[in-house]
Amino acid sequence: MATKLERRQKIRFGIRKKVIGTSQKPRLSVFRSNSDIYAQLIDDSEGKTLAAASSRDKDIAAQKLPKVEKSKLVGQAIARKASELGLKDVTFDRGGNLYHGRVKAVAEGAREGGLVF
Repeated sequence: MATKLERRQKIRFGIRKKVIGTSQKPRLSVFRSNSDIYAQLIDDSEGKTLAAASSRDKDIAAQKLPKVEKSKLVGQAIARKASELGLKDVTFDRGGNLYHGRVKAVAEGAREGGLVF
C-alpha cells in the first residue's frame, strides 16, 4: 500500500512529463507544506528559477489571514514579479496536489495579477 506521499510523488512525476517551462512560457510550480505555500517560475530548458514568492515573504507573513487568503496573495505576488520580467504566459504545475483550496487560490491570485495559463 503506497503512502499518501508516494502516491503524490507518482502523480507529480506524471505531471512533470507533460508540463515543461521555457524562457518565454515558464512553469509556475506550486509547493504546499502544512504551514506555508511557495510558488516559483521555472525555466526548465536552462534549469533556472526566474522568480519566487511564498507565504513566508515579509509583506504576506505580516498579515493575519487564513492560509487560503495568504495563498491568493502569493499568486498575486508571483504575477507581479512575472510582469516585471515581461512574462505573461505560464504553464501551471500543481505539484501533485489536488486543484482546490490553497493551490486553487494561488492560481486565482496569479490570474487576477495578469498571468495567463
